[in-house]
Amino acid sequence: MINPIRLENKNFLSSLDTSTEEFFHILELASNFKNKDLNIELEDKVLGLIFDKSSTRTRVSFQVAMSRLGGSTVDLNPTTSQIERGEPIKDTARVLSRYCDVLAIRTFKQSDLEEYAKWSSKPVINALTDLEHPCQALADYMTIKEEFVDFKNVVLTFIGDGNNVANSLILYGALLGVEVRIACPKGYEPNNLVINKAQKIYKNKNLLKISNEPISAVRGANVLYTDVWSSMGEENQKEKKDKDFLGFTINKNLVRKADEDAIILHCLPAYRSKEITDEVIESKKSRIFEQAENRLHVQQALLSCLLT
Repeated sequence: MINPIRLENKNFLSSLDTSTEEFFHILELASNFKNKDLNIELEDKVLGLIFDKSSTRTRVSFQVAMSRLGGSTVDLNPTTSQIERGEPIKDTARVLSRYCDVLAIRTFKQSDLEEYAKWSSKPVINALTDLEHPCQALADYMTIKEEFVDFKNVVLTFIGDGNNVANSLILYGALLGVEVRIACPKGYEPNNLVINKAQKIYKNKNLLKISNEPISAVRGANVLYTDVWSSMGEENQKEKKDKDFLGFTINKNLVRKADEDAIILHCLPAYRSKEITDEVIESKKSRIFEQAENRLHVQQALLSCLLT
């Protein structure tokens, strides 16, 4: 039976906070949890959740993951705590790390997450920031591995906004040597800092392709992935983005141009008929709900590595 190995980095703030070996270890643990071949008891361990943004999958999957490990969760709603009042992060972090054994934080600025990690004596997990969504990327690549066994010759095409999800897909793609293509409208490309980091890691720099052409980006792709066009906090840009992203919907015509064995991913929630059609979500190629389930298993594995 495989046992969790403590990660070299205390925190999980970015996809690059794991080595390639640690990444595969987390996925192996997650697979064992999924198949009910592994039982780890983290009795008396407490996970603190601080979510400045709304959440369904991330919140519930973390709560269930901690429960299955024998621990408990404290959900710290900023609107009903002193966080909303403006208590300094350095004060909140130092107090909570005396109560909790690990913190999962969903917030806007990556710098705020890093501030929590600076002052916390316990591990901090990125449960989503505007820059990255590494827990989501872990589940995404687990889903891809389940389908294709390994990542050799896999082409992953992300169509839509070059957002936090796209950024984390790029960084893990660089770590794993996966060809990642991002197709987005002009002005919506992924973060330049992320692209530069990835290019330094990729042995073959041609494996990262950023374009404004969805049709060419899907040709020969094994994985088609999309996300909402307007993320949380961008509600005032919704009308403009709906116009800018015309032609970037994953529909049956676009899917036909991909590889015959291509699968469809979406991190959810989905706006059906906008970034993806209902027909594609419900098609045999869709692995969207397997992908959502895998959030639970990778987070159970991640918590095990941070707490054992």
